[in-house]
Amino acid sequence: MLRSILLALDDTPGAQAARDLALALARRHGARLTALVVLDRPHTLDDAEPVPVGGSAFATRRNAALARAVEEEAARVLQQAREAAQGFSFTVERSEAAPEEALLAAGAAHDLLVIGRDSTLGREACDDGLAPVIEDLVRDGARPLLVVPPGPAPVDGPVLAAVQPGLASQRALHLFALLGLGQGRGVTVQGFGEDPAPIAAYLVLHGCDAQAVVAEGDPEAILPAAARALGAAMLVIGAEEEGGLSRLVFGSAASALLRAAPCPVFIHG
Repeated sequence: MLRSILLALDDTPGAQAARDLALALARRHGARLTALVVLDRPHTLDDAEPVPVGGSAFATRRNAALARAVEEEAARVLQQAREAAQGFSFTVERSEAAPEEALLAAGAAHDLLVIGRDSTLGREACDDGLAPVIEDLVRDGARPLLVVPPGPAPVDGPVLAAVQPGLASQRALHLFALLGLGQGRGVTVQGFGEDPAPIAAYLVLHGCDAQAVVAEGDPEAILPAAARALGAAMLVIGAEEEGGLSRLVFGSAASALLRAAPCPVFIHG
């Protein structure tokens, strides 16, 4: 069962949707929620930047101003989270590490990491609307991610799951089931080159109203359209370690799928 959730706090639209979904999931499952504030001191202080002769004073003032701005943004986002929580109690953690290091370290003590698809986590920009840190979390993290796009993200609703050759999609769906995220929900299990019936039967044992569907074609093209047609509140996919999604992420298959998904994506390798 879902007992602990780590939320990456940020001010982007996707991060705000992630915040609201994390709060709803914590309430629904009685889970402990931790909101992580990433201050990213290595980026703020720009320790590795070469400074020209005579430029150290300017660099010091600039870095101090940037650090103040990051602190002010963190305080604002945290206050917004407390207002959105409406009295629901959550823990706050602060990390001065870089985003990847901070999230990987904190994520190890939680069941699920919830992050906005466009989260910048103190950085200046998020290219193409997909946070670069997500690649590191998929590749190196021990916990599943729930990647949330901008816009409303209901805690209820049907789920679309993909089963592909290899173990990654099975692992992702097993975790999805064991965390109780599918209990009482309709789950459509689409098999791409893999029989989806055993996974659907497994999900039924865990309280899901699951049905198996054999799909043909390119999953990256089919799944977003199928999620829209189903009105899916969540998409569940796996990330293969070799030659699969995690090696193609961010430039190819899973990158396109995460960007195109109309709903939160539960992903694990």
